Amino acid sequence: MTGRARARSRGRARGQETAAPGASQARDPVPAAPPPTEGELVGRGRQKGAPGPFSAEAVLQISAGFQQVKLGERGGRRRDFHDSGVNTRQAMEHVKDSKTGSSGSPIHLTANYFRILSRPQWVLYQYHVDYKPPMESRRLRSALLFQHEEALGSARSFDGALLFLPHRLHSKETVLHSETRNGEKVQITVTLTNELPPTSPVCIQFYNIIFRRILRILNMQQIGRNYYNPDYAFNIPQHKLTIWPGYTTAILHYEHSIMLSIDVSHRVLRSETVLDFMGSLRQQCGNQRFPEICAKELIGLIVLTKYNNKTYRIDDIAWDHSPNNTFKRGDSDISFKNYYKSQYNLEITDGNQVLLVSHVKRLGPAGAPPPGPAMLIPELCYLTGLTDKMRADFTIMKDLSGHTKLTPAQREERLNKFVMNIQKNTDAQAELDKWGLNFDKMLLNLNGRVLPAEKIFQGSRSYMYDPWTAEWAKEMRGMSLISAPPLDNWIIFHTRRNGNEAQSLLQTLQRVSSPLGIHIKRPVMVQYEDQQESLLRALQQNVGPQMQMVVVVLPNNRKDKYDSIKKYLCVDCPVSSQCVVSRTLSRPHTLMTVATKIAMQMACKMGGELWTVEIPLKHLMIVGIDCYHDTTAGKRSIGALVASLNQSMSRWFSKCVLQHKGQEIMDGLKMALSAALRDYLKFNNCLPSRIIVYRDGVGDGQLHSVVNYEVMQIMDSIKSMGHDYMPKLSVVVVKKRISSRFFARIEGNTTNPPPGTVIDSDVTRPEWYDFYIVSQAVRVGSVSPTHYNVVYDTSGLKPDHMQRLTYKLCHMYYNWQGIIRVPAPCQYAHKLAFLVGQNIHREPNVLLDDLLFYL
Repeated sequence: MTGRARARSRGRARGQETAAPGASQARDPVPAAPPPTEGELVGRGRQKGAPGPFSAEAVLQISAGFQQVKLGERGGRRRDFHDSGVNTRQAMEHVKDSKTGSSGSPIHLTANYFRILSRPQWVLYQYHVDYKPPMESRRLRSALLFQHEEALGSARSFDGALLFLPHRLHSKETVLHSETRNGEKVQITVTLTNELPPTSPVCIQFYNIIFRRILRILNMQQIGRNYYNPDYAFNIPQHKLTIWPGYTTAILHYEHSIMLSIDVSHRVLRSETVLDFMGSLRQQCGNQRFPEICAKELIGLIVLTKYNNKTYRIDDIAWDHSPNNTFKRGDSDISFKNYYKSQYNLEITDGNQVLLVSHVKRLGPAGAPPPGPAMLIPELCYLTGLTDKMRADFTIMKDLSGHTKLTPAQREERLNKFVMNIQKNTDAQAELDKWGLNFDKMLLNLNGRVLPAEKIFQGSRSYMYDPWTAEWAKEMRGMSLISAPPLDNWIIFHTRRNGNEAQSLLQTLQRVSSPLGIHIKRPVMVQYEDQQESLLRALQQNVGPQMQMVVVVLPNNRKDKYDSIKKYLCVDCPVSSQCVVSRTLSRPHTLMTVATKIAMQMACKMGGELWTVEIPLKHLMIVGIDCYHDTTAGKRSIGALVASLNQSMSRWFSKCVLQHKGQEIMDGLKMALSAALRDYLKFNNCLPSRIIVYRDGVGDGQLHSVVNYEVMQIMDSIKSMGHDYMPKLSVVVVKKRISSRFFARIEGNTTNPPPGTVIDSDVTRPEWYDFYIVSQAVRVGSVSPTHYNVVYDTSGLKPDHMQRLTYKLCHMYYNWQGIIRVPAPCQYAHKLAFLVGQNIHREPNVLLDDLLFYL
């Protein structure tokens, strides 16, 4: 995988940067920006670029007071990562009064939230600040305003246009007079525009700004959206890695109070610089192929520059630049080498190294052209994150997890210690005191419920599983599956060297298949040369449309071979296939387990059904949607839709669509949903009377798009089946990447909550119909709950039934004999989108639509 693909597939976001020195053919370069002044709104809450003079209309709008408008909306350039403007609950009558469930046994929990405490009748006063004559520079505006500390007080926050104070000035309009260094007289008019209660959106964002100020007082460094403490770094010298511990934080209005949500975060840095990495790469591949391989490895990666603790994404390599090149700084030219010496007192030792290019997104001052790309020195850039090779190294991952996978007790201790540090730090406490704010000393206590364990139905029998381990691999041994087509016409491909492994696999498959109720005939055995072209030729010569299954024993896990097999068998010649790496078959003591899993996968891929749970709702269709961003196919997005076809949720329709950049994912999936409804009709001789869509893959700040656009697209698909067809519809947004954590106290110890724990109060949002479920069990570290947000619902299902159904669906993923973190159709959609985005890069053949060919 290329560096670009690695960075994209892991979803790493670039941190907010100051402009680094750079040289661009089109524009003047920009030197590193100085630190913000005390009163500026900084971080994600700041207004980027100095605002120009306000028009009379704009002043009238501001004076009217945008109580419901967030600070960030004024510039129109910032995303609301917490989706706080979306209010969906008010449209659903059945959950207006209560959205809590009732079934299950109660459990007492602790959550990683601290209440924000403010003095009684706390109000934030918002003022608009006007300058005559108008001042372009935001820093100059701040400096002129802050000459009047006696009138304004020491507690203030100013972003160049709006001023926030914890107290009211004597009059609604205050006129101040300042003077610039050049002796120019400036009249400043400070006008009260709003009195904001603690729960207003502007106040919530303001709290976050103040809290980021506290984090900086504690000497924490911002990287991306999180803050890290380099003073407490852990070094892993044997792997050349450094871990910075830190926190991900957000202050939001939850069900009954405003709270700080805080979780432990870790940033993995590599001890080697980009220059070290380039040097070792040159030694491995030689000078001739170095530029091509270097670009492939580096472009897309995130690097950290320790001199300003900023992260940058490598977008290109300037092969014709070196540190001796110059750029404009003010009116004179300066070399990169001299710039870093004068600005940061850093000596650049290699004068011949090439420069890295990062396209900085920060906008320049209003009216000025945007800044040119940042030019970075490889010697001063440290690689972040892990390579695929590192991730595949068991020793590295084990050593890393010792620092990063915290037990619930360790996580709770670290969070309590953090809030204690704020309370002990006099500067941090003084900053909070002057705004009349403080934090609760204890983590939030709340009540949850543990849903009863589900009975698993398999063939003619049923069984229960251990609710704490949340898996049933032992319980299902020796039992027949619900249904499995007989495997009569199939083929095994292997190399000459892997002939023994292929025979062992066949013999073990025949042994394990009989108890599962899978009838397997002897396959055709085909030997191929260990080359990609030879394997593809063997497939073309031996696989026909009547073939039920193709099994390929691969000598290694090379991606290009796997890709060519899947491309041919998913697109050109649609046949279900199973690839196995020979190393997996070389351990005799695990072969029975491996062969059992392979046999079940093969049964699924041919349309078999393994197990089910009781689903009381009749004529129900469950839909799962997920997406994947494919960087190799021109930055296209892959949308996958998986829909249930029968009452037991054991047969699925799957469809994948490739979208172009900037296109809404539901544009293509609209057709896929119509196709799924037609398939359901063919399967059941009727259309579903109830449809529940689980939408996964929704990023922070994208909820608005789902509510306002995707729901309408889903309804249009339903209408296409006939104007008189009006099923009940629910749309549920599923989020895995959340910072909420829950801890249980069991027998005096802090542990993970048991699988089936539901949380639907206290930490949910009042404007949403949402809940959390801890569905899976983990052996190491702290369990991550999944957040479910019902954004549209005409089904009238009680919250309790919606929660129970969601939990039941987490039992139905056939690639794991246990409970998974999301409903099965979401995981199926993820697997399909990933296969197409990683390996096929084309839409699979329609003949495979009714099969789980991608498991």
